[in-house]
Amino acid sequence: MITDSATLEKVAKSRADTPACDTVVHFDNAGSSLPPRQVVDRVVRHLRREESVGGYIAADEVRDELDDGYATLARLVGARPEEIAITDSATRSWLSLFTAVRWREGDRVLTAAPEYSSNLIAMLSVARELGVSVERVPSTEEGDLDLDGLRAMLDDRVRMVAITHAPSNGGLVQPVERIGEIVADSPALFLVDACQSIGQIPIDFDAVRADALSATGRKFLRAPRGTGFLAVRRSVLDELTPSHVDLASGSIEDSRVRLRDDARRFELFERNVAAVLGLGEAARYYLDAGPQWVHDYVTELAEHLRGLLGELPGVAVTDIGSRRSGIVSFRAGTTPARDLVATLRDRGVHVTVSHASSTPWDMESRGLDELVRASVHHYNTPDEVSRFCEEVASALR
Repeated sequence: MITDSATLEKVAKSRADTPACDTVVHFDNAGSSLPPRQVVDRVVRHLRREESVGGYIAADEVRDELDDGYATLARLVGARPEEIAITDSATRSWLSLFTAVRWREGDRVLTAAPEYSSNLIAMLSVARELGVSVERVPSTEEGDLDLDGLRAMLDDRVRMVAITHAPSNGGLVQPVERIGEIVADSPALFLVDACQSIGQIPIDFDAVRADALSATGRKFLRAPRGTGFLAVRRSVLDELTPSHVDLASGSIEDSRVRLRDDARRFELFERNVAAVLGLGEAARYYLDAGPQWVHDYVTELAEHLRGLLGELPGVAVTDIGSRRSGIVSFRAGTTPARDLVATLRDRGVHVTVSHASSTPWDMESRGLDELVRASVHHYNTPDEVSRFCEEVASALR
């Protein structure tokens, strides 16, 4: 494990900024992380202001800070502020983009085995209603998307390649940069679901060559629930017509609707301003911590966890991929995942269950129904990893 003084100092600061670290071991960051006190304080301060003057006046007072949030999120993913839309979740972001495509009968969508179920539901709904074909790109033996398989499947009828960067049911990190290089030579749109990677894996919009990227706030970014954002490349906006438009995303000119000419055409007027301020604060906190340092620390801590879990009798780590994230999934003998998760929660250790219904194609192909999912962050420590493995061993005994 990384134990140099600079790393220890950074982890200590993260823990000092996260009061709950004193009372729980929180390994559920892929579900919903513990926000730093700076984020909570910013949300509460705004709610108190709304209590005093009402939501409209309170929002007017923080207009500059809200605008700065777009610039901060753009810096986070290497985009431009006008390419950012703020939403209430990663799913809303992804669906807003996907449903804005003018699908035609005969269009093809290419995706991967570990795709998230909500995304698949949208794809398969379009397939049924509009005659679009949804096809699975094969995986390598390690579990990565097969790049040669992708090349072989691409043709002029492929309207979109939609890939989840870091699937929710294990450590796999898809090679989105190499996927982007391949897709860039085709007419297809490239949509990246970065729900689980934002906040733990640095990502650059241009390097990935994505046309759009969806993300959430509540997971590794440590923002409030009910926040998310969407990055959309300016050059593809004219191809996209949002399914829901209001006075924030469009205007009426000569009895015709004119959409905004930036990514905010995917926004609606009403939103939780306090939560949006918290999203901006969380993004600034992550950038100040250092995305590359966060990635290196989280990756190594997760590998340490995998190693210790692999030494426990009856425990099988199920993560795949040539590159892995901070998400660690495993089976524990014949003990149902939900029972082990409940026992650990009673002992002050937070993990969650990864169900087959969340990533059905991948889980079903590997004969998995449910897994224990432990996901670490930069406020977690090697000592917590050791305690976690001891608690798992104790629960299984």
